Amino acid sequence: MADKRRFILAHAEARRRAIECIQRAPDGHVVEVREPTRNLEQNALLWVLLTAFAEQLDWPVNGRMVKMSAEDWKDVLSAAFRREQNRVAMGVDGGMVILGLRTSKMGKREFGEFLEFVQSVAVERGVSLEPDEVSA
Repeated sequence: MADKRRFILAHAEARRRAIECIQRAPDGHVVEVREPTRNLEQNALLWVLLTAFAEQLDWPVNGRMVKMSAEDWKDVLSAAFRREQNRVAMGVDGGMVILGLRTSKMGKREFGEFLEFVQSVAVERGVSLEPDEVSA
């Protein structure tokens, strides 16, 4: 048997093959069943949205209103999506480090909810979204 097999449980035959593979697997092998991860279209849409925030909004950072990068907006928006219930750790040199959500750990459904949240924040904050670029 191959070291690693992957089955997408999309129909009865795929489920049958997965069960068969599990039955043949040697002791000690591991089985994981999980929600699919986000798709390329969702990921591309996120970066379109984050870039719109980065280009259009100033945000308070260290007491000054500045333009933030798309990556910084991802941190701010993912924290807000979790209702800003992230943990704060002391940095090595005394600063603060936000221990936040990793969008790469989101399943496809949750990532879709995150995209809807980001789009609603964009509307609330007056971030202009081009309809041709924002459809996934």
